[in-house]
Amino acid sequence: MMSKMMNKVKKWAYDKQFYKEAEKRREEGKKMDVGFDLKGKKAVVFGIASEKSIGWAIAKTLNDNGCKIAVGYQERAGDYVKELAKELDDPVLEVCDMMNDELIESFFKRIEKEFGKFDYLIHSVAFAKKDFLQGKFYEVNRKGYNTAQEVSAFSLAAIVKASNHLMNEEGSIIAMTYLGSVMAMPNYNVMGVCKAALESSVRYVAMDLGERGIRVNGISAGPIATLAASGISGFSEMLSHAEEKALLKRNIEQKDVANLALFLCSDLSRNITGQILYVDAGYCVNGM
Repeated sequence: MMSKMMNKVKKWAYDKQFYKEAEKRREEGKKMDVGFDLKGKKAVVFGIASEKSIGWAIAKTLNDNGCKIAVGYQERAGDYVKELAKELDDPVLEVCDMMNDELIESFFKRIEKEFGKFDYLIHSVAFAKKDFLQGKFYEVNRKGYNTAQEVSAFSLAAIVKASNHLMNEEGSIIAMTYLGSVMAMPNYNVMGVCKAALESSVRYVAMDLGERGIRVNGISAGPIATLAASGISGFSEMLSHAEEKALLKRNIEQKDVANLALFLCSDLSRNITGQILYVDAGYCVNGM
């Protein structure tokens, strides 16, 4: 009799603990369900030039998940950006030149005044003259090399320096990169060297801002037909090759990159920093 009673007590204790843990899992599940709810969050996005820009896809995706958006754009892309911005919820738009420290500083002064502190910083900026995205890498001249590095790599440090006092703790910084940073790709040339510098910058900025809980990561996307990509000689062949070699046998789209950026901005990525994450349909891991 005593043995049966003890068994009932043990079962009761087991059931109580089981349901307690199940309830805990349900509560954690609820928190995960709202991982992409970015209401009340703010993002500053650089690098929108057209509706095909990765920066635009990220801005639109963050906006659609409740995030307020500020856009820094080149003056020559102003008409495109202003037209696209009609699809965003009351964005802040301002010209910013990555080769002009004064414009970078004035941009963030306006951000501070009209936008306030923010949570996410998106770096989707790169430039090299078309002449240096074909032929031999060593044929790049000093000015072309320095310009490409300034716009494509140094700019990350420049905008972080000008804005980190405006970033909230536990925020996220994301930079766009490509496989040409770690492997020699035909005609990618000086941009590959710039992306290598950018990826290294990601790691160092991640170390600098880690104590504030700010994550810094890079997204290495497969080849996508963007305005910038059109300047690379033989780009259509790159797309075909990527589709054939990728494990999933397809190319990616801007939305795929935006979805990863959404994850990296959400609390679901709170312990991911200093990383380069690939979204390329498995292209980069195929050895054959």
